[in-house]
Amino acid sequence: MFQFMQKHSSLNKLVMTGIILGIIFGIVLPEIALQQKVIGTAFVSFLKMLVVPLVFASIFSAVSGLGTLEQLKNIGLKTILLYLITTALSVLLAILMMNIFNIGDVVSADGLHYEGANNMDEFSGTKMLLSFIPTNIFQALATGDMMKVIVFGVLLGIATLYLEEQEHKTLLKFSTAVSNAMLKIAEWIIKLTPIGVFSLISYVVAEQGIDVIIGLWKYMLLVLAVLLIHGLLTLPLVLSVLAKINPYRYLNNIKEVPLMAFSTASSAATLPVSMKVVQEKGGVKKENAAFVLPLGATVSMDGTAAYLTIAVMYIANLSGVTLNFGDQLLLGITVVALSVGVAALPSASLVMMVVILHQIGLSVEYLALIVAVDRILDMARTSLNVTSDMVVTKIVDTLSRRNTAQATWD
Repeated sequence: MFQFMQKHSSLNKLVMTGIILGIIFGIVLPEIALQQKVIGTAFVSFLKMLVVPLVFASIFSAVSGLGTLEQLKNIGLKTILLYLITTALSVLLAILMMNIFNIGDVVSADGLHYEGANNMDEFSGTKMLLSFIPTNIFQALATGDMMKVIVFGVLLGIATLYLEEQEHKTLLKFSTAVSNAMLKIAEWIIKLTPIGVFSLISYVVAEQGIDVIIGLWKYMLLVLAVLLIHGLLTLPLVLSVLAKINPYRYLNNIKEVPLMAFSTASSAATLPVSMKVVQEKGGVKKENAAFVLPLGATVSMDGTAAYLTIAVMYIANLSGVTLNFGDQLLLGITVVALSVGVAALPSASLVMMVVILHQIGLSVEYLALIVAVDRILDMARTSLNVTSDMVVTKIVDTLSRRNTAQATWD
């Protein structure tokens, strides 16, 4: 156990060193930093390679291994409710901070143009719901359409509960073996993390440039402050109240997960690492992690929701539009509602942003200003997204253990 902790401690130090050296390298030698992007891209590609088989096998084995639909309903309802609560708290914090600091001087939209927003299809609730249903599961697996993979995995897992015991055990044993094999490959890839992080961070710094960051420093600082407060105060408070454990000890044990998310800016790419760490260092049961984490990587968006709330209110200030209490309440409800569903669509954050701006009556052209630093903030909000996933997973696991112990006692 000591050797295991020592190994991961040294890896965390190497990852932090990679981040610091990457920032310095991107500033001092930007041309070389831009050319070596292939190293970081290869690292992320290796992680993404595991996502689809890992999610499918994990979701299927988790549902099939639960044994009854009643247990599935209990854990499913808890998971969705907790994800909604943490997202709502992040949005509330973002609105509060924007009302306190009220950043954003009026800027004319003349000359601003963000082509990406205008090229998007109009949002449709019907289209969003239909996007959950896999008409061709092999196509969904091939394209990595995670929500469809999850839906099919859940349905197939439920179906096995109605099969003969031998068939059920065979499928469950196979899916468990696939999941374990993916986690073993993840263990190998994790050893390359310091190199991958160095490459990714240095490229982002070289690509964005310091001038752009300085020009939007107030906006960036407020977004980062909200993300940090939610991650270091709000989520630990929720974890402490509901799970009744020391939240900072747990967060310290799983800290390599948000670090990985920060460097990759992808919840999906971080998922193999999350699955392994939450079991080995977070003490979460495999079946709970297998159900909660894949779902969270798709629908949990604490960081994204907080970021979008600040961005929309910032754009409102830039355009000289005052959002009253009712407008802000509507904004918060919209962000929380969309955060669950729109995650199934490509470019989820942009879809949400355009929908909200149209709803409030703000010009999408202002996106041209804030998109310049979107990549850096994307890294930070993704880190918070996966931190929320890890917190919710621990809470669900703790509550499930208590229920099982209570049932045994009774």
